[in-house]
Amino acid sequence: MGSSAERVWICMKGGAGSRCRGAGLRALPAAVVVVQNASVLELKKALRRHVQLRQARQGGVQHLSWKYIWRTYHLTYAGEKLADDRKKLREYGIRNRDEVSFIKKLRK
Repeated sequence: MGSSAERVWICMKGGAGSRCRGAGLRALPAAVVVVQNASVLELKKALRRHVQLRQARQGGVQHLSWKYIWRTYHLTYAGEKLADDRKKLREYGIRNRDEVSFIKKLRK
């Protein structure tokens, strides 16, 4: 997460499989697949799972501190922080092939 904003594409799967593409991500997945009625917490878990699988395949860093990541970065969509883990993605207006970003939190 070298820059102040890293992007993640979201694919929402319904009856059929979906594909999304993203570019320019280093440690983060280019695309994450979640169900259509997924919550923010489910998205976070899908991100974690995808990154761990990718790191295992590529032989990269074996352990990332997700506690540190969520303490240091906000997930945002269209400038709005995805702060409530229980809220559904569609309540934020997130649809298939939309993009969320990691934005570094400001110090208080």
